[in-house]
Amino acid sequence: MKKLNIGLQLYTLRDETAKDFRGTLRKVAELGYEGVEFAGYGDIPAEEMKTLLQELGLQAIGAHVGLHLLRADLQKEIDYLKTIGATTMMCPYVAPEDRENIEQWKELFAFLEEVGTEARKQGLTFGYHNHDFEFADKIDGEFVFDAMYSSTSPEAVQVEMDVCWVQYAGQDPLTYIPKYAGRLPLLHLKDFSRDAEGNMKTLELGQGDVNLPGVIQAATDAGTQWLIVEQDVCQNPPLQSVENSMNWLKQNYLNQF
Repeated sequence: MKKLNIGLQLYTLRDETAKDFRGTLRKVAELGYEGVEFAGYGDIPAEEMKTLLQELGLQAIGAHVGLHLLRADLQKEIDYLKTIGATTMMCPYVAPEDRENIEQWKELFAFLEEVGTEARKQGLTFGYHNHDFEFADKIDGEFVFDAMYSSTSPEAVQVEMDVCWVQYAGQDPLTYIPKYAGRLPLLHLKDFSRDAEGNMKTLELGQGDVNLPGVIQAATDAGTQWLIVEQDVCQNPPLQSVENSMNWLKQNYLNQF
């Protein structure tokens, strides 16, 4: 099996980075993560961030960049990412008011194609990160998730699949991952269970219901480059949670290499 790179989505450590961004990055590197996916930069200038990442031996995988930022100043976002050596830029979410009907979705698909085309011209891979609502409605007989990629080109819009949300939405990640082979550079590796009311409870890797070994094998077969650990809400202190998830990876995946 080809070894995939292991990264961390820094949204997991949002409270820690708000207090000490630089120190938190240092701890992430010490835990053995190879790269980070940003969700904001803590007002650190790009050149300074580049130097810090190089010092820590961390790869800038890319960032989650909100729709409002993509619309407001796309070039600013591209410039920051290129400066720090990142290769990807992902749209992380669509607010309810932006997805009230099919027409809004279709307008969004067209916008994502435009953004991705420009990003690609400048050397970045652009894509979209899903939640569960993309599986709640259909467009022309397809889930919105699938319609998005049917309506956009692979060159412009790649897939960042969050397997936790796919499974929570009632779909099988082991079916969806191969469906997007070759278009799936990043995969959010997460685990979860349901609480008494059926709501998602995100957990450390190996503590929930996701078939993580199967997901990792499927992602490898699909040509994925990075497995990105994320935990939306942690039951333990977040740094402890991301350490526990890394320990699971060391014991159940990385020990093969």
